[in-house]
Amino acid sequence: MNALEVRNLSVKLGGFEILRGVSLEVPADAIVGLVGRNGAGKTTTLKSIVGLIPVASGEIRVNGQDLTRLPPHKRPRLGLGCLPGYLPEDRRLIGSFTVEENLLLPAWATGQGEGRERLAALYDLMPELLPLARRRAETLSGGQQKMVALARAMTTAARLLLLDEPLEGLSPALSRRLAEVVKSRRGVAVLVTESDVNRMQMLTEHVYTIERGEIVSDANSIVRV
Repeated sequence: MNALEVRNLSVKLGGFEILRGVSLEVPADAIVGLVGRNGAGKTTTLKSIVGLIPVASGEIRVNGQDLTRLPPHKRPRLGLGCLPGYLPEDRRLIGSFTVEENLLLPAWATGQGEGRERLAALYDLMPELLPLARRRAETLSGGQQKMVALARAMTTAARLLLLDEPLEGLSPALSRRLAEVVKSRRGVAVLVTESDVNRMQMLTEHVYTIERGEIVSDANSIVRV
């Protein structure tokens, strides 16, 4: 089964058609890329998948469940298998919260209790977060914030993780580290966007290209890591 299936997705905002018949799929446990220039429709695609932007037509299925018309606040009731982890481009950390509070926030919001087991697993996967645990998010560097945001997205990503330009603006060393973290996950499919194909190659070779809201090319190989 595919972790994600998007079929003929159309999105209109302010009377303008932003996405035109976008179709893509992400097999279970695969990393798939969506590459395009700024404004091509990458972020709109991800926001449509998580329900932050209404869909004019088309279909979105996460692990076989049709989420196309389901409001975001109702999705947690379907279980974690249908609740994608999402890393937005602007990170959206709560600056006055500590790093650990930001990491626990998805567990609190989705009724998973304290989420301490997942938190311990994150610290094992990303030990560089542990010294930052008690610091407020607003005191972190941009690179540190992006790492925290990635970890937070992974706390809800039981089977699907959506990443919006996770390597944008990072040093080569930190880009390699975040790519290593993403590729080390198991049992979680990933859809990742980037504007730079060279950065994307750090994560996957299976890439859809989007231009002006349309998919214009699709590589044939699926890379499972």
